Amino acid sequence: MLLRLLTAAILIPIVVIIVLWTPSAVIAALAALVLLLALDEFFRLAERMAMRGYRFWTMLCALALIYAQWAENSVETRRLGSNVELVRNLAGVTISIEAVLLIFMLGATLIGIFSHQAIAEVLPAIGSSSAALLFVALPFSYIIRFPGIDGYGRQLALFTLCLVWAGDMLAYVVGKFAGRIPLAPALSPKKTWEGAAANLAASLIVAAFFARWMKVETAQLLVIATCGNIAGQLGDLIESAYKRGAGIKDSGTILPGHGGMLDRIDSLILAAPAVWWISDWLLRTRG
Repeated sequence: MLLRLLTAAILIPIVVIIVLWTPSAVIAALAALVLLLALDEFFRLAERMAMRGYRFWTMLCALALIYAQWAENSVETRRLGSNVELVRNLAGVTISIEAVLLIFMLGATLIGIFSHQAIAEVLPAIGSSSAALLFVALPFSYIIRFPGIDGYGRQLALFTLCLVWAGDMLAYVVGKFAGRIPLAPALSPKKTWEGAAANLAASLIVAAFFARWMKVETAQLLVIATCGNIAGQLGDLIESAYKRGAGIKDSGTILPGHGGMLDRIDSLILAAPAVWWISDWLLRTRG
């Protein structure tokens, strides 16, 4: 616990500074680094289950996803009249997420057909590579989109991180000292319903605080926090399933007290797109 708290005390202030005050290109670059570390751990898990994926190709496409999300923030649209819009692209070159996914599929197909790997290994390789891109890289890449929201995007990004941090911390404490009813014993024997409830409660407390800072309706942010928290807990559970299948406790050792990078961002992976889409629906009319 002490090592876990010490690591968090060092990293959290650094992350807050990066999210609130650095250029979006810096955020995208650091997110790309985090994603590559997480994907490396993901492929190590897959290899323990005899599923050797196309590591380099998948990571290259994951970086393309990060760029696509960042470039999307660099497109400015201004309405000049009822039927006229002026679009300015600040990134210079843009690529859509759909295009990245199509390129990934074509590339994985070519590798599977023309590589010298055994035929029986092609399907597991494509499966693990697709899972890495669709279940890790794509949802995580939405964290890049928040700084592009005018007015409150960076606050919303920090809100997403804080609801995950606070939820994980309170769930750990409550689950450890008061947890009784197993949540998903086949996936993670130590997770309990009491811990899950504490996780949600912590996120709601974070939402109440951020609602005043962001000057949005508390009810709206509570809904966003609820959706983000549930998605985050599902992300945590699915990563536990990966590790359980690979027969290991942590995905890595890069973060003392927390395990690997994939362990640290497992909740954020699904929480980020959930918060993005729900907030876009609820808050887009905010003046």
